[in-house]
Amino acid sequence: MKHFHFTKIDEKKVEAFGSTETTIRVFINEDEAPNFIMRRFEIKPLGQIGVHSHDWEHEIFILNGNVVLINEKGDRELVSSGEFVFIQPNEPHGYKNEGNETVAFICMVPKQEK
Repeated sequence: MKHFHFTKIDEKKVEAFGSTETTIRVFINEDEAPNFIMRRFEIKPLGQIGVHSHDWEHEIFILNGNVVLINEKGDRELVSSGEFVFIQPNEPHGYKNEGNETVAFICMVPKQEK
């Protein structure tokens, strides 16, 4: 069993996909869990994770703030604290924080084969 407060997990800067003002904490990593990886992302005001896609699904739960989801066409959808998002495999997606408070969300992804 693993039990920690999230602040005890190292926070790392996210630079992939043109990300700015974004950090990640990997709560449960691929070496620990047989099926899913659990992460917490934080995007500061005016930060973003650029549009990208993966071969796997994402389950996201917004803990704090409002984040704009963006697809490959530039379509935008506002998602708020307490709401969740399911992103299909290979579905282009990005995130942008246009608000004044830090956005925090939990993201679960399946463990990838090595």
